Amino acid sequence: MFMEQKNLKEMFVNYASGAANIFKNRDYLSDKHTPQNILHREEQIETIAKTVAPATLNQKTSNMFVYGKVGTGKTLVVRHVTAELESASKKVRALYVNCKMKRVADTEYRFLSEMSTMLGKTVPPTGLPTDEVYKIFTAAADEIGKNIIIIIDEIDSLVERTGDGILYFFTRINQDLKHSKLSIIGITNNTGFLSNLDSRVRSGLSEEEVVFPPYNANQLNNILTERANLAFNEGVLETGVIAKCAALAAQEHGDARKALNLLRISGEIAERNKSKRVILSHVDQAEEKMDIDSSVELVRSLPKQSLAVLSSIIKLEKMEKDIQTGDVFSIYENTCMQRGLKILTQRRVADLIAELDTCGIINTKIISKGRYGRTRQIRILLNKPVLEKVKAILKENHFITDSVFAGVVNKGKANPGDGII
Repeated sequence: MFMEQKNLKEMFVNYASGAANIFKNRDYLSDKHTPQNILHREEQIETIAKTVAPATLNQKTSNMFVYGKVGTGKTLVVRHVTAELESASKKVRALYVNCKMKRVADTEYRFLSEMSTMLGKTVPPTGLPTDEVYKIFTAAADEIGKNIIIIIDEIDSLVERTGDGILYFFTRINQDLKHSKLSIIGITNNTGFLSNLDSRVRSGLSEEEVVFPPYNANQLNNILTERANLAFNEGVLETGVIAKCAALAAQEHGDARKALNLLRISGEIAERNKSKRVILSHVDQAEEKMDIDSSVELVRSLPKQSLAVLSSIIKLEKMEKDIQTGDVFSIYENTCMQRGLKILTQRRVADLIAELDTCGIINTKIISKGRYGRTRQIRILLNKPVLEKVKAILKENHFITDSVFAGVVNKGKANPGDGII
């Protein structure tokens, strides 16, 4: 034990001294790093800046929606512009909230509590009527006497969890503010988000829209080159490493975040292998690792109903049978009863299956059953290492156990005439 601890200490000392380290500062490859010069987003920066500029004259700014796929720089640009605006004018206060964060925006109460806290008002985690929290937030907003810009990142997630009532509140709040003005900037990768809102909410919010197109391979190459010069020691990147990371990320919606992570993980793999250089094969290993990690994190973030559906599909696959939607619903019903979950309708379960298909976790194929209608045939797309990690997540959430397949009943095929279920 003494020798193991001594060797561990030596490893850390050697690492800290740079003996095994090829990074100068890996933080520059993090999406938390804000570059001084944001490349290839000049048009979007100018549009957003012109929209919020009236706040410097103590005038209300237009509400704005910012669209774009993951990793296209939406949050980076919005936070950069609003930070510069705050720096230029004492009349402005920008508040940022990420609605994907747990226990921040899963209820109206928590969202308003978070906003009120940012404005200096403490709200108990539970116990007050929601109407009272609305009043506390309104009073806190009016008290600071500024132009308040609320940046709601992943705004579609907020509406999915709480409904669009809170957005309707924001369209009307300025009628109750005497000393302050409030506007919002909603950030989402769902381009159809506004169309799903109540028409009254939509008309009050959709004043300005900014679209962030995906980066192409050349743009990603420029971004990575700039960051790599700051992050890596000189000469450690093999020729072609940056270009390969850029090309791979460009294939998946021009995701700069993926490109940066791919380059960083490639460097970490080289470092752990005690390689003096980051080579192309390290990029291949990094891509494989990221594919596993992203699938696992996606499953980990799924709501309980989706986990119940996924666990039902996995149980059926273990029985080595063709999986159809009728079979899934039968096992799903049993799973919900065991977990104390509300049993959704067969149509809603079909929607959840379609969502899992969209996420790339499963694949569904519509097949005809002649006069008995049509159904979906389902297969799992996850490879074995990923599937084992997914099963571990389902076990953690008590959707499957080590003995889960004992007693699984082969209930019901789709009923004749059910149509697509």
